[in-house]
Amino acid sequence: MQRVWQLVRNQGLGAIPILKLRESLLQDSKLTQSFLVLIVSSCLIATLGLIVNSAAVIIGAMIIAPLMLPLRGFPFAALEGDIKLLQASMASIGVGTLFAIACSWAVGLIVGLPEFGTEVLSRTQPTLIDLSIAVVAGGVSGYAKIRPAIGDAIPGTAIAVALMPPLCVVGLSLSQGDWIGAKGALLLYITNLIGINLACLAVYVLSGYARSNELSRTLSWGVSVALIFALIIPLGISFAQLINQGRANQSIEEILVNRSLINRPDIEIVHSDVNWREKPPSIMLSARTEKPVTADEVALVEELLKTELNRSFKVIFNVTPSQIVESSNPG
Repeated sequence: MQRVWQLVRNQGLGAIPILKLRESLLQDSKLTQSFLVLIVSSCLIATLGLIVNSAAVIIGAMIIAPLMLPLRGFPFAALEGDIKLLQASMASIGVGTLFAIACSWAVGLIVGLPEFGTEVLSRTQPTLIDLSIAVVAGGVSGYAKIRPAIGDAIPGTAIAVALMPPLCVVGLSLSQGDWIGAKGALLLYITNLIGINLACLAVYVLSGYARSNELSRTLSWGVSVALIFALIIPLGISFAQLINQGRANQSIEEILVNRSLINRPDIEIVHSDVNWREKPPSIMLSARTEKPVTADEVALVEELLKTELNRSFKVIFNVTPSQIVESSNPG
């Protein structure tokens, strides 16, 4: 294993010269008019894509999103102790972040939708899976930077997808006064930011760019690892809650359809939401059905759910009556 490590350190990953890389990263990290125009444009397209719940529009907007450019300069500056590059990348990331939130907030105020679709909601509950995606995307992006033949288009889009939509969700949530949703989307953005930085840092080290200055290496690695560990707890809790919610949803559907005590296959679960802050946790079920749901049936669902999952839940049905209407025309 040590010989493999020495081979990687001696040969790098086919990296370009350090001075050339540093100059390229510095140019990418500068806060320019073009950078701001691309930030605003990609943010507006992504925000509208989130509002109409279109994944294709969101991904299309990411092709022009420039957030990946200064983001790769930050870990290199931390590794090399390059103050000028560090200031340039931090300024561009900070200003780009604020511009994106402000633009999406303004669009949210103008449109004024009472509720958002799944593309927005899915970015308000980050988990460890999101951190893993960010790490992989960051590693690919860092490798593409030191190997110019690969090009930036594909890894650039991957980075942008991980960063711009969460920022737009923050602005949209704030425009509707949804502080919990904004907090979750901001956590996702920070998670992706840290994961991408740590992965790029690892690529630069493996490529042989690390200086012998022990302080700069200790600080860059130490800060990144500390931030990752700080995120693991809330992300792990969110991931566990997501799994528990999936199990609860599956159990409820089985109880409604298959249990002879309930036998309500006419109930269609449209959406479910679990509030884990309450004790016991409450499950809000948006459902459609032809016949009313009685309080006794809800109590029976809670009892069966407790038996199956070994945990108490408060089940609340938000029922929308449904009616089947057919044409009277016999033909």
